[in-house]
Amino acid sequence: MRIGLDAMGGDQAPQEEVLGALDARAILDPDDRIVLVGREADIVPHLPEDGSWRQWVEVRHAEDTIAMDAKPVEALRSKPGSSIAVLAQMHRDGEIDACISAGNTGACAAAAQMRLRRLRGVHRPGIAVIAPTFHGPVSVCDVGANVNCRPQHLHQYGVMASIYANAVCHIEDPRVALLSIGAEDAKGNELVKGTHQLMKDDPRLRFVGNIEGRDLFRGVCDVLVCEGFVGNVVLKLMEGMAEGIVTSMLGALASELPSHAEAIRTASTTIARKYDFNEYGGAPLLGVAGIWIICHGASNHYGIMNAIRVAKDFAAHQVNQQIVEALSPD
Repeated sequence: MRIGLDAMGGDQAPQEEVLGALDARAILDPDDRIVLVGREADIVPHLPEDGSWRQWVEVRHAEDTIAMDAKPVEALRSKPGSSIAVLAQMHRDGEIDACISAGNTGACAAAAQMRLRRLRGVHRPGIAVIAPTFHGPVSVCDVGANVNCRPQHLHQYGVMASIYANAVCHIEDPRVALLSIGAEDAKGNELVKGTHQLMKDDPRLRFVGNIEGRDLFRGVCDVLVCEGFVGNVVLKLMEGMAEGIVTSMLGALASELPSHAEAIRTASTTIARKYDFNEYGGAPLLGVAGIWIICHGASNHYGIMNAIRVAKDFAAHQVNQQIVEALSPD
């Protein structure tokens, strides 16, 4: 498998991207290759001088980058030589089998849809993030790819995210919930009400109904469906809340129990790792005719390595083939 990695996308690029590619050797098969895409002059200084990396890493020069605050479609059209645009073109041309980027999320989603197109039967692709909860991982879809949704889009997110949760998270018969302002069937706006009925009528889904935001952490579902604007707000809120709670709790413990400082530091490391987005690597853009993994902009080398693992798992479990089969007319 040949995996393209945007070496210029993250907040700490290209150093963390290069280190992640080097670390990935431990999880690669003998025939796997990582293709680092970006400014060669910036990438090469971070690679070992002995050239040992050439056994599993290649470098493809891409002169331009797309800023995090750039307008996605405009940036892609004005910068065809950007690392994201080059990645997408390489995937379309069959030079690589997957794309990974911690760069501009909108640009990644736009590039994937412009170059790779959608899988047969898919109306709108969606980003599926694995959210760590107290009761295990929950796949949340969508978290930013599509903010102008229709009921059929959210319905398909439920189907696609269920397949992903089963294949990659190894959850048998995932429970699917719809995010709303109340658990009652009649609660929610017209989008939620329309989606609720579609999901309720679909025998392929183990639909458990509407849930409220607080229920995400109560172990009532394995897949949570929402439209992209709401999903992105939920994702960022979770990140900030987790960081704030852990920091406050550990600070209070250290103040009250100074004699147990070492044990508290050990516990803090364990807790932080469990809820660290780097543990999950990246989020697939479900529904595109290819593999595109979108990483957090602040991903470190460990997160990049895990994103490579996600890409390999996605391919190994033939997630796209399962999605096409599930959404094809009977």
